[in-house]
Amino acid sequence: MKRRTKIVVLGTALLLTAGAASAATASDPPRPREAAASEADRPREAAALTGTAKLYRSAGDDITFSFDAHLTAKDKADPMKATGTFAFSHYQNGNGARAEVAVDCLLTGGKVAVVSGIVTESDLPGAEGKRVGVTVHDLGRHDRLGYSWAATGTPAETDGLPKCVSSAPFEKVAKGTGDFTVVPWQPEL
Repeated sequence: MKRRTKIVVLGTALLLTAGAASAATASDPPRPREAAASEADRPREAAALTGTAKLYRSAGDDITFSFDAHLTAKDKADPMKATGTFAFSHYQNGNGARAEVAVDCLLTGGKVAVVSGIVTESDLPGAEGKRVGVTVHDLGRHDRLGYSWAATGTPAETDGLPKCVSSAPFEKVAKGTGDFTVVPWQPEL
């Protein structure tokens, strides 16, 4: 008798759930066809790099990179017309620095992006006005990252860096923080 009671209770629960779902669907306002069509017809960005992640460092350094870089469809042929910002910070034991950067170039290929820009604000002496570049490899939860000052020491020690130049993505992001998204560039060749 217990088994039959369980089946009846389960069946009743399923019917109630289905009824609630139908009622919610029936009460939702209809979506205008024009809005649905305009979203589908909107051209996708030519390229993009977005997201935030912390780098993994066994010594406990707190290193964060955030990106909001875009290349519009109308500027598809010129990656140096990219816009947006990115920011990074590096702190350990309360010491460190941060920087905000205005994007001046964005190139992507598959799941790899290279973005560069000019440091507009920083508490690292000598960094403001310098161009820096960052490379991101979008691997889902195991993203990787590299930066132009990997061989020079700091962004302040980078002179004359061309647009869209960085290092290989040799750094790993900390577990659970990799959420970079790369929209691949598809130039007409």
